Amino acid sequence: MNGPILRVQGMTRLFRVGGFRSHGQLHAIDDVSFEVAPGEIVALVGESGSGKSTIARVLAGLYPPTSGTFVFEGKAVGRHESRAVRGDMPMVFQDPFGSINPVLRVGHGLLRSLKLHRPDVAKAQRFAEAVRLVEKVGLTPGDEVLRRYPHELSGGQRQRLGFAQALASRPSLILADEPVSMLDVSIRIGLLNVMKELRDSERVSLLYITHDLASARYVADRMIVLYAGRIVEEGTTDEVIGSPQHPYTRLLMSSAPDPYLAPTTFEGDDLGEPPKVIDPGPGCRFAPRCPLAMDVCRLSTPEFVAVSLTHRAACYAVEVP
Repeated sequence: MNGPILRVQGMTRLFRVGGFRSHGQLHAIDDVSFEVAPGEIVALVGESGSGKSTIARVLAGLYPPTSGTFVFEGKAVGRHESRAVRGDMPMVFQDPFGSINPVLRVGHGLLRSLKLHRPDVAKAQRFAEAVRLVEKVGLTPGDEVLRRYPHELSGGQRQRLGFAQALASRPSLILADEPVSMLDVSIRIGLLNVMKELRDSERVSLLYITHDLASARYVADRMIVLYAGRIVEEGTTDEVIGSPQHPYTRLLMSSAPDPYLAPTTFEGDDLGEPPKVIDPGPGCRFAPRCPLAMDVCRLSTPEFVAVSLTHRAACYAVEVP
């Protein structure tokens, strides 16, 4: 298709917190807008509480948005339509048991997904298609894997199975929520390679949610950096990693040293104050932690500044080339 496969516009999700006498609004995500192109891997990057998983859950229909819209494959998706697109936009969870029934054989979930979402596959052909799917994600021999129980698989194998189940509906976009964070470092690269292979061979897009800049750099075409529910920087992965513009992006890079990332220093000490996301006031939410903060940062929210045609950051300190 021409144009982005997913366009998110002004998405906001608020949660009411507090008791009967006093309450407030927790701004989990606030006025978030971005796009995902066909056959593209986009990484949503940020620390815990930045709103990454909330975005995925709103897109998957698990939470309704408080405001904002998103357009998927050229069609606006509302609260009721979100259920209809779940087969075209499945989710792979951080914990593989979030989508795998531990008391049934591995093949049960795959065969059921094929029955629900693939009417083009005849009943007699479903098992063969299920074998193809599990072997596509590196689980061999497929027929033997399908007859096992989930507890007979390793953590990495169960996570690969989650991607096979997502593929069963022949999706256009997969929402991958921290799929490698519970795996040993030694086997993460294998699952990241599966994601790249699915993008290249199946032409499926992926929204990859992670706090790990190194894995995002390895697998993603573009990177979106979130802080306290807002996007602070986005661009191609090479641009964001090679020339980070927002102080928070530089803080992330300096706090997670990696031999393959560009050396980065953070200008001053991280003041370490948690962001205010319950009834936040005006201004940049990173200002309490930022050594570059100016008076204007605390008074008004910075607009995005274009660093290049594909790279932008929301910061008053960005120097326009």
